[in-house]
Amino acid sequence: MTPSAVSLSMPTIPRRRRSPEEVAAAAPVSGNKKVLLAAPRGYCAGVDRAVIAVEKALEHYGPPVYVRKQIVHNVHVVSSLEEQGAIFVDETDEVPEGALVIFSAHGVSPAVVQSAEDRGLRTIDATCPLVTKVHKEAVRFAKDDFDILLIGHDGHEEVEGTAGEAPEHIQIINGPHEVDKVTVRDPEKVIWLSQTTLSVDETMETVRLLKQRFPTLQDPPSDDICYATTNRQVAIKKISPQADLVIVVGSANSSNSVRLVEVALEYGAKASYRVDFANEVDEAWFEGVATVGVTSGASVPEVLVQDVLRLLAEYGYGTVEEVVTAEEDLLFSLPKELRATLKQAGDVSRALGGRRSRD
Repeated sequence: MTPSAVSLSMPTIPRRRRSPEEVAAAAPVSGNKKVLLAAPRGYCAGVDRAVIAVEKALEHYGPPVYVRKQIVHNVHVVSSLEEQGAIFVDETDEVPEGALVIFSAHGVSPAVVQSAEDRGLRTIDATCPLVTKVHKEAVRFAKDDFDILLIGHDGHEEVEGTAGEAPEHIQIINGPHEVDKVTVRDPEKVIWLSQTTLSVDETMETVRLLKQRFPTLQDPPSDDICYATTNRQVAIKKISPQADLVIVVGSANSSNSVRLVEVALEYGAKASYRVDFANEVDEAWFEGVATVGVTSGASVPEVLVQDVLRLLAEYGYGTVEEVVTAEEDLLFSLPKELRATLKQAGDVSRALGGRRSRD
């Protein structure tokens, strides 16, 4: 059963918001006002699984539960879990010896796992299974002595974790502009992998340029960019040509949320902005706007989208048309370390992640 959403208090902005009448007077709108609401949007199965893992750990082990890095890249989610007793740290050496630490959905390198073992920490690995797949690919091709070209953002937690699986074999490529700098030992033994949350179009442009330099460059065994990232980009591509404005709900450190803003602009939206909360929406964006597109990143709970829709309704955008481009029903089992505890406790309330995309 899907829990009912509760709208939580949001940070205040110290300014007076102009009324709908004032906005309309500044730039009248021709045509009927409406919202095109992207679907799919919001929580993916991997994010849902990771958040449930923290919640269940707090419930069964009691606070504090330590989490290395943000469990997912969303300000609201992290703040809510902190209120329940989660403590977020940058590295395992900040966790008291013997305590419980959860690895975030973005994954960790073998060095981080070893560090936790050295400190006697109990661990729950909430790495998204799709990220784990990329880790296994890196290990496999490094074992076969391939040069691995990892397309992703240097410094991103997911990229650090994947690169840490085979640092001697992996080069990080931040985008098309870095292709000319790539060097390999044997052009016949090169494969590309990617961060799971990238722009599909930009990634494929990087691959195209790499293949011009290395014609025998191998593709990964299956797509590395995750289904949720792809689906959300497809949905916003369909909406953007019709939108005077696109609002993306998501945090600044959420790669897939930032990409949605870029994709919206590339595919025809006249303007696009990212917000964490509804009260970050500037009513000046509505001047002369008839159609607003709305979507959210893969780590965003639906309650935050509904807050934005309520604000839009106050300014005359009460007609909402959902634009559906895919149906998502993927489920992931909770981390094995946690499943054993839940089974022993007889807790069968949430054995899977992926069913809360509309919370």
